[in-house]
Amino acid sequence: MPAHTSTSSAPAPRPEDHSDAPPDSSRFQRLDGAAVRRSAAVLQHRISTRFPDRTLWEVCGEVVGLVDEINAGTGISRRRVRAARLLSRLAVAAVALFLGGAVALAAVDLFAERDVLGPLDVLPLLETIINDLVFGGIAVFFLLRIPERMERARVLRILHRLRSLAHVIDMHQLTKVPERLERGSRADGGLDLDRAELTRYLDFCTEMLSLVGKSAALFAEHTTDGDVLDAVEGIEALTSDMARKVWQKIGIIQQQG
Repeated sequence: MPAHTSTSSAPAPRPEDHSDAPPDSSRFQRLDGAAVRRSAAVLQHRISTRFPDRTLWEVCGEVVGLVDEINAGTGISRRRVRAARLLSRLAVAAVALFLGGAVALAAVDLFAERDVLGPLDVLPLLETIINDLVFGGIAVFFLLRIPERMERARVLRILHRLRSLAHVIDMHQLTKVPERLERGSRADGGLDLDRAELTRYLDFCTEMLSLVGKSAALFAEHTTDGDVLDAVEGIEALTSDMARKVWQKIGIIQQQG
């Protein structure tokens, strides 16, 4: 029998000096914000279809809105960051021109009086030039970091909202305990949900928690900021712990069934 040849071509080797970013041809080495948004929208539709009289689908709508905000990256905060970046670059250029002019004037004076100045006379002038360069470098570093700090603050505010949303989702499942299935209506401490409906409700909560974690992970795609990465990792750990507790409830319900 003839040997079967693979129709899939091997990926082209990357040059030795390539960056650590995923190759442009790769579709599976980066988290797609549009895919996260579609998953959240589909989940919201599923929840509203199954539990139209509950507010859980509205909470999922908040997840969709936050994913849209993350993907767009627009808004007044983003405009402020861009304005700060432009102003900081103009200030850096002004500092560089001032320092360059000061050093040039000092060099001209030093060259003009090189015959009358002794070695000891040159030292104060050199000290002044070095001090100007050092303080100018500190000013440039500070100015360049202003937009970065503003961007970090903007991202951390959104991550804080995601963390709060995870706690809201957790509150929706907190009172949905298997023991309440044995009771009657809500007036008697029941849930007005049967076993299958409660399992589905809790399953929707775990999916929403997973989407909150994936939404936070979108920020980790294009940054190496330690504070942002720590916040993202914290949200992922938080949502995983919450989902684990929900799955324990689902396991109890399945054992009772």
